[in-house]
Amino acid sequence: MAKILIIDDSPTDVRVFTTLLERAGHHVDAVNNAEDGIERVRVTQPDLVIMDVIMPGMNGFQATRTLTRDPETAGVPIVIITTKSMETDRVWGMRQGAKAFITKPVNEKELLACIDELLPNAA
Repeated sequence: MAKILIIDDSPTDVRVFTTLLERAGHHVDAVNNAEDGIERVRVTQPDLVIMDVIMPGMNGFQATRTLTRDPETAGVPIVIITTKSMETDRVWGMRQGAKAFITKPVNEKELLACIDELLPNAA
């Protein structure tokens, strides 16, 4: 199963995602801000990152751009999960390098299908 890092400042969302992902057999780690998330990705090289957008300090779009433009972390797929539901937000997130964009509240089957698609060898 996959090593997944959650970067989200909401303890409730982290708990919900962790429960869902661990139940699916994944190993989960979490940090509550983008700056720590970037460092954690560099150190642990997870298989996939789940990224919130609205966080204090650096936002998820900026963190996604930083990670996808760094040769050391560019191979780690990022799934943006956010309350921002405008089409322009989705397009902007994908332009920053995200591999998928999911709007909260998250449908469990949609998220797991997205992970399976991005990490076909993790199932």
